[in-house]
Amino acid sequence: MADREKKGNAFTNNPIVKAIGTQKIVVVLVIIFLAIMFSVGSPAFRQYSTLVSIFDYSYYISFMAIGVTFCLITGGVDLSIGTGMICYALFGGHLITKVGMPVVVGMLAAIALGVLIGLLNALLVAVMDLPPFIATLGTMMITRGLGSLLTGAMSVTWPPAAAENGWFRSIFKLKMNGKMIPVGFILVLICVILMSIFLNKTRAGRYIIAIGSNKEATRLSGVNVVKYQSLAYLISGFFAGLAGIAYAATFQAIPPGTGAGLELDAIAGAIIGGTSMNGGVGTVTGTLLGVFVMSLLKTGFPYIGLQANWQQIFTGLVLVLAIFIDVLKNKKTA
Repeated sequence: MADREKKGNAFTNNPIVKAIGTQKIVVVLVIIFLAIMFSVGSPAFRQYSTLVSIFDYSYYISFMAIGVTFCLITGGVDLSIGTGMICYALFGGHLITKVGMPVVVGMLAAIALGVLIGLLNALLVAVMDLPPFIATLGTMMITRGLGSLLTGAMSVTWPPAAAENGWFRSIFKLKMNGKMIPVGFILVLICVILMSIFLNKTRAGRYIIAIGSNKEATRLSGVNVVKYQSLAYLISGFFAGLAGIAYAATFQAIPPGTGAGLELDAIAGAIIGGTSMNGGVGTVTGTLLGVFVMSLLKTGFPYIGLQANWQQIFTGLVLVLAIFIDVLKNKKTA
């Protein structure tokens, strides 16, 4: 038993493991295991088109997950990002196709509406001190209805890639020599790097972490808790708007009244990546790795014959398992 403990300590105390983080290494191993499992289960999984599908799904989930990571670190949550993402995509698309606005205006409008809903969440959670779960559940319903209201309950299509104003799609997927290149991953990586620097290297980022660790102690130390807690929800709203653009670039049509449940994929990705539901702990890079686990599961299950209902069951089990591990970790450190 003592030998096993020594080996465990030797692993966790390894400088490389310390630098990267045990959780991230475990998640990378899970990604490798899943990739091998699906590849062995179905040779078709090894096709290039599968890789493109994995990236397609990961774009908009990654953006939502990056944003919600900040809310989770403060000890809160943002349940409005799934339906919000669809609402913002519908709003931007409506301005482009129905009103005749330029694509850039539609994209900026999608992000602006996301920030506006983020501001509403900040008002409810940080200023009015409502429970984040209840407050953002309310805004989830608001964005779901708002998307249908703005478009008259009609699906919206952003300009196709072949159209003159369809250039925005090439930000996420570029066609070269007959193959689709998932270039959007570069944008995701840029966002991950920038937000990692913001979270770990700036005063605002450190205050966001401090709020999640001990809100009252942070307030007593002179930090404007309302300001920095609000900032977390504004960041979440911004990235939900960006996710709306990524979603519009990935799919041909955007149906209103959808998106519920997608926020759970983003939250699961963040928790799998090491962000604690109790707040005070989390990394943006870990979140990205967690999202890739979710992307592999979503893309890989159909290749081994699992239908949509089973996929939802397994996704739910993964979320429960991730939360259970998080609870165990918190008990150990308590």
